[in-house]
Amino acid sequence: MKIQENLKRGMTELLILHLLKQEDMYGYQLTQELEKRSEGLFILKEGTMYPSLYRLIDKEMISDEKRLIGKRRTRVYYHIEPAGIEYLDQIYAEYLSITEGIQKILNYKGE
Repeated sequence: MKIQENLKRGMTELLILHLLKQEDMYGYQLTQELEKRSEGLFILKEGTMYPSLYRLIDKEMISDEKRLIGKRRTRVYYHIEPAGIEYLDQIYAEYLSITEGIQKILNYKGE
């Protein structure tokens, strides 16, 4: 299980930024979308996600905004910033390159 958690941690920023590029979302909504879109194969606990959100805010990749829901309840929505879109493009390209390299290694038959 620890291996899966380490792999997930490395992908979290990529996936969060990808979702936020499509629309602003609040924390619980992000976890639900990840689970839904992965058909239950990628489950991210909120306790794991929030440190990633805070790091992205600190790096000015995303911003947060409190919105009033109903009369008293507020939600914090996250929004991708231009720097976050640039970063997403970079890490996505790196992800594709790394996964291609891993596939080549795993499928290598020798000469």
